[in-house]
Amino acid sequence: MPPPSRPPSFINRDVVSVLDSPEEVLTTLTLEGKRRWMYPTPSTGRYTTLRRMVAGVLIVLYFALPLVRIGGKPAVLLDFIHREFALFGLIFYPTDTILLMVFMIGILLMVIIGTALLGRVWCGWGCPQTVYLEFLFRPIERRIEGSENVRKRRDAGAWTWDKIWRKSLKHSIFLVLSLALAHTFVAYFVGWENLLTWIQQPPAENWGFFLMMAVTTGLVLFDFAYFREQMCTIACPYARMQSVLIDKDSLIISYDPNRGEPRARRSKKKLQQEAEGILPAQGDCIDCGACVRTCPTGIDIREGLQMECVACTQCIDACDAIMDRIERPRGLIRYTSEHALSGVSSKILRPRTILYSIFLILIATIFVLALANRGAYDLNVGRSVGDPYTVLPDGNIANRLRFRVRNQTGKASSFSIEAIQPSTASLRVVGAFPVALTPGEMKRIETWVIVPPNAFVAGQQEGLFRINFDDGFTETVSFPLLGPSQ
Repeated sequence: MPPPSRPPSFINRDVVSVLDSPEEVLTTLTLEGKRRWMYPTPSTGRYTTLRRMVAGVLIVLYFALPLVRIGGKPAVLLDFIHREFALFGLIFYPTDTILLMVFMIGILLMVIIGTALLGRVWCGWGCPQTVYLEFLFRPIERRIEGSENVRKRRDAGAWTWDKIWRKSLKHSIFLVLSLALAHTFVAYFVGWENLLTWIQQPPAENWGFFLMMAVTTGLVLFDFAYFREQMCTIACPYARMQSVLIDKDSLIISYDPNRGEPRARRSKKKLQQEAEGILPAQGDCIDCGACVRTCPTGIDIREGLQMECVACTQCIDACDAIMDRIERPRGLIRYTSEHALSGVSSKILRPRTILYSIFLILIATIFVLALANRGAYDLNVGRSVGDPYTVLPDGNIANRLRFRVRNQTGKASSFSIEAIQPSTASLRVVGAFPVALTPGEMKRIETWVIVPPNAFVAGQQEGLFRINFDDGFTETVSFPLLGPSQ
């Protein structure tokens, strides 16, 4: 990364900033390590319009997914308390550890291959931090407090009544939005039914929920009202991973120095004289600073690829608007790659993307096969804690086993258990048969397996058990029975 250059004259700084020094310090900090507040100027253009549409869809999805029900369950529910996870009609349980692990590996591989191909498109187009900050919180702030220059002067001034009521109104609205976002976030983990019940009850009856909501709301408010772009530049590890995940063929937002340099501030008249050959030709960049003023993280995209760039495309729209005014072709700042900028053709198929794709296809295949072969019921049998076997008064041997059965269907069911090997075995169940199971329910059934002593060979006998469900499904499981050695 090249060292930051001295700030152009259009940037008014009240303090000595990072750009005044060759030291590489975050653009959101001063050399003293203090916060440098960002006042990005909004841009309008094709990418901003598309991003606004995408943001609208994502916001609607965020609020809708815990509400929309598929197969009787929310579209997305991550219920860690009851250990049940619903994802678009698929229900996963703790016994589906392999499926969940493969699913998470697949998501990770999608992020890796997506970054290798498209760079930080997720950060600029899909990340909740960018979506809510740029298309919800900042527009409200501009509506209440005014343009960037007005807000900057007001923030630097004394606390007048005008400043107090504007700040109070803004933060009140931010608090309401934070409450909505926090409650929806928690609904992903507990469901709206439980959430609405807790809301209607006094805080003392659900103090744990009340505390959790207060903390979550506070964190959301702190993030979008104060921390803002520092979440991307300081807290988020994805920016640090960028240098590992992308290469010179990855899609990035970049300034074209071959076309823009040497940059120089000049009027439209001088640009026309350059075109007519009256004045020596300069680069297309007129050093207007529109790309810097609109950047939400305060970088100068002309200095090359930087960690703070979140690929939000605001600099593209700002620069394209300037190019239209001076009658120069668009694309001085554009989506491109380092190879394309240097005149080398970019390749989609290259060793890393091919390798990532092979891994992703392999993981997807494993997931689909494992999901297709997952039974309607999860069965497991184990030995209860205590002595390995008990000698009954009549001389028979009793093994105490525990059958665990989970109903993985969407319908209520019931089951019973019978011993089929050895033929002389009998079952005594703790409780009543058949055992009822609601959808997703798991029960543990304690049973005594009674076997004559002469059935054991060297102290062991293979037991075979059949579980019969009321929907006609049956499954046979085996488990070694222990007894005295003959």
